Amino acid sequence: MKVSNLAPCEKISNYVDRILVIEDVLVTNPFTLPLYANGAPTLLFQTARGLIKTNTNNLTLFGQTVFPETLIIRDNFTLIAYFFKPFALFALFGVSARELTDNPIDLNLLSPSKTGRLQEQLLNADSTSVMLSLLDDYVFSLITKTTADCKLIRFATQAIVENANKDALLRVQKELHITERTFQRLFEKNIGVAPNLFRRIWQFNNAFQQLNNRQFNKLTDVAFANGYADQSHFIRAFKEFTGITPKDYLKFGQAE
Repeated sequence: MKVSNLAPCEKISNYVDRILVIEDVLVTNPFTLPLYANGAPTLLFQTARGLIKTNTNNLTLFGQTVFPETLIIRDNFTLIAYFFKPFALFALFGVSARELTDNPIDLNLLSPSKTGRLQEQLLNADSTSVMLSLLDDYVFSLITKTTADCKLIRFATQAIVENANKDALLRVQKELHITERTFQRLFEKNIGVAPNLFRRIWQFNNAFQQLNNRQFNKLTDVAFANGYADQSHFIRAFKEFTGITPKDYLKFGQAE
């Protein structure tokens, strides 16, 4: 198994944040991948069908993930995930982001005539590089057709991503010179969750990355570095978005 985190090519980099590739996984027991809140809509492709809830797909489109979920794959596979920038879901796919919150769907349901051909090409590709090229071209075709004006939501989400502390929302709303209700509607349509939940997801995600990379001496370091009032506040948030405590997560990583 080979895991790579790739930067997107220039032509799609305004909408795609990063790309995860897990290649040539040999499955003897069902492979289980936990799916946690990360603030990023995602396009996921596996060469073997993956089970999420009761749905099995090769190509899955995610909106915001709030509640923890799992992806289960029972056959050998290669997986590619395109993590979009938070504002990109409505702009590129033209669906209300709220409809996809905690509700990933088969991409083929959006435009079967186009995505069905894409899926066939991906499944018949003879290398990961060819798959990546096909997905780059698909995303770029969406970018060239988008008519959505996403300047406001792009600015708002980027500002919150860069600083997810509690005062972030009021600061951004004032800079945009919009009412609280307009701010709320902007997020619900384009992001799929309320502004404060989006902020909390990114606060958790920043802390999760610090924990995952072992960049701390004790849990209070992670809590205070990411704007939590104390360690217990951080633990509650971590359990809300993952279903387990930080210590249980770290033990799980050591067991692997």
